[in-house]
Amino acid sequence: LNVFRGFPPNFPAPVLVVQHMPEGFTKAFAERLNSTSHLSVKEAEDGDRVQPGRAFIAPGHSHMLLEQHNGDILVRLNQKDKVSGHRPSIDVLFNSAVDVYREKIVAVIMTGMGRDGADGIARIRTVGGHTIAQNEETSVVYGMNRVAVEMGAVQDIVSLDDITPTIVKHL
Repeated sequence: LNVFRGFPPNFPAPVLVVQHMPEGFTKAFAERLNSTSHLSVKEAEDGDRVQPGRAFIAPGHSHMLLEQHNGDILVRLNQKDKVSGHRPSIDVLFNSAVDVYREKIVAVIMTGMGRDGADGIARIRTVGGHTIAQNEETSVVYGMNRVAVEMGAVQDIVSLDDITPTIVKHL
């Protein structure tokens, strides 16, 4: 919630989120974020058009990818095998985002168990995108973000309260 409250009005980029939550919880999570944010937030549906100022939360049952189609960038959902033990997987989103946006990405990895997202955020840094991790002190579980930091995939390691200002600074 803290991250979404900090986005300014007229935010100039789309926001895509993969949260490891069970099916059924992501819709309520998206609705809660929508009620506290300047962004228009919703649980992603296959075919949603990605636009600045809109945020999409991956459904708890599907990987969320991005695809270019006739000049638009669309959300694509699938139920393929789990990646790093997860569906949705952060690595799946990050890798598809690189294919669409190349270096024009600001990626964030936050608290959570395991290593999902670490390889994808490393790829984003490799192509010239900007990478941010939540610091250990404000993480409930310093896991996924720790792996990304230890891999050298993260440029800025910041507190939970500094994530949104850091995103805005690097757009």
